[in-house]
Order: sequence, then C-alpha cells, then structure tokens
Amino acid sequence: MPPTRLKSFLDAQVLRYNRVDFIATDPIAIPHAYRKRQDIEIAGFLAATLAWGQRQVAMRKCRELLGFMDQAPYDFVMHHQPHDLKALHGFRHRTFQPTDALYFMRFLQHYYRQYDTLETAFMMGLPAADGDVEAGLVHFHELFFSLPDHPMRTRKHVPTPRRKAACKRLNMFLRWMVRQDTQGVDLGLWKNMQPRQLVCPCDVHVARVSRQLRLLQRTRTDWPAAQELTRALRQLSPEDPVQYDFALFGLGIQGAQGLEVYL
Repeated sequence: MPPTRLKSFLDAQVLRYNRVDFIATDPIAIPHAYRKRQDIEIAGFLAATLAWGQRQVAMRKCRELLGFMDQAPYDFVMHHQPHDLKALHGFRHRTFQPTDALYFMRFLQHYYRQYDTLETAFMMGLPAADGDVEAGLVHFHELFFSLPDHPMRTRKHVPTPRRKAACKRLNMFLRWMVRQDTQGVDLGLWKNMQPRQLVCPCDVHVARVSRQLRLLQRTRTDWPAAQELTRALRQLSPEDPVQYDFALFGLGIQGAQGLEVYL
C-alpha cells in the first residue's frame, strides 16, 4: 500500500505550488508566450537548456536569445540566412557560448526540415513496451550530435543517461511538453509520450528533499537516482508521478521550514 501520510503531504504541496501564478517566475513562462506548436517546442527547448543559475537571469538570457530570433523561433530556424546569425556571436549564458547557440540553430533547422514536431525525436528512441524515457533521451542525444563536425564542447548542454547524467533540464522540458496539467502550468502539447513514462527532474535540491522524505537512497545525484526517485513517486501516482516535481521543487526552495510539518 502507498504510504498515505506521505502522499497526503505531497499532494497538498502539489496543490500549493502547481498554480498559474507559478508560471511568471519560472522558465516555463518562456514557451507559454507562444501559440504555434513549433514555436512552443523551440522556445521550451532553449528555455530548459539555459535554465541553470538564478532563474530570473536564465529567463532574461533566454528572452535575449529569442529576441535575436525576432521572437519567432520557428520562422528563424527555418529561414535564417548567414547574416542573421551574426547576433548570436555575442550571446553567452554561463558556459553556453556562441558556438553552442550556432550549433543549436544548425541542428534545429536540419531537424525541422524533416519533421513537424520535436516529439518525434524522442519517440523514435522509445521501445513499444511501457518504460521510462531513458531510451528516448539516449536517442535524442545521438540524433542531436549526428551532424558532421558538431562541436564537442556543446555535448555538455544536451546530456545523456548513457553517461549517467541526471538530465534534469531535459526531463523538465519533457514534463512541460507531456504532462496533461489541469492547472494550466505544464503545456501538455505532446500526446504520444505518456506522463507515466516521464522521469522526475532531479537536481541537488530535489534530491536533498527526496532523501529527507526517504524517497531516495542513492547518494549521487545522477540518472540512477532520478530513476529511483521516479519509481518511488510512481507508488504515489502511477499515471502521473512527475506531478510531484512541483512539491519537491517548492520544498527545496523553502528548505527545512517546508518539511517541518511532515518530519
């Protein structure tokens, strides 16, 4: 039987944090500004990729990058000319450098000239049987770096479970695209991948809270830890385990004060 006390506590935290007013201060606000599927996908992928460090700074830098794309990311990706890329030579966010931005544009143009949606890039790697998104993430990484002469330095920005990376930002992107969220936070744009297949975004803050709640035993914050945490969350919600990302993230912000009611 599921631990009912823990489930009740986390369900209450989901209701607390999974709210429309959450959007304005979170990188998910970036794709929420668009209506066209491809614009949402590209803006979301870029926002998730740049989502480290202070959230306000990451959001500002992503809006700066989209500004270089005339706030029309799909049109820019599909139709940009060499002179349009000059603005990207000055774009930097932490370790994300112009070389990385230019390769992202190159890959996205190559990809969208073949497919209508970025969902296909992940679905091609998923086996027919139910499972989590590990194989899809591995395939996406391999596809992303399949173009000749891709910069090796860019690999750190699109991680893979094959190297045991936690893939926190990619899992966050998939949460945005896949979860059918009745509160209007996650976008639920993709219909082929199922919420039950998602893996919980796991960074040091989520992992710390999860260990305190005994949802996670592994001491390293890596891909096996993300899977272990998600398996525990599936005991609480088999069809939508990643809804608890809201609770764990919110409790991580609050620190010990947020957990004192439960512990």
